[in-house]
Amino acid sequence: QVQLVESGGGLVQAGDSLTLSCAASGRNFNAYNIAWFRQAPGNERDLVARITSGFNTFYGISVKGRFTISRDNAKVTVALQMNSLKPEDTALYYCAAGDILPGLRRYEYNYWGRGTQVTVSS
Repeated sequence: QVQLVESGGGLVQAGDSLTLSCAASGRNFNAYNIAWFRQAPGNERDLVARITSGFNTFYGISVKGRFTISRDNAKVTVALQMNSLKPEDTALYYCAAGDILPGLRRYEYNYWGRGTQVTVSS
C-alpha cells in the first residue's frame, strides 16, 4: 500500500513556473509507476505525465516541452516542474501510483492523493 500527498499548488500568472511535489509513504515505492493527472471542473481527469519504475517518462501532448516529471527514490518523492504555464493548465492536480504498464490510463493506478490546486491567471 502507498499513501500519496501532493503539495506545491497555488495561484500564478501565465508564463510563470511552479513545481508540484508528491510525497509517498508505504512499501515498495521504487516498484511503482507514478503519474500526475489533472482535472478541471466539468472535464475528465487526464494524464499529464508519467514516470515508470525504470524512469521512463511520458507526457501529455498539451504539456510536452513545458513540464518535466522526475522521481527521487531515496527521498520517496516525485516532482512535476511546470514552466510557461497557461490559463488552460488550471486544474486540480493528482499524484497516482500503480504497477500496470504502460501506465497511461486512470484504471492502471491503484493509489491516489487528494490533489493540489493550480490556478493560472491570464
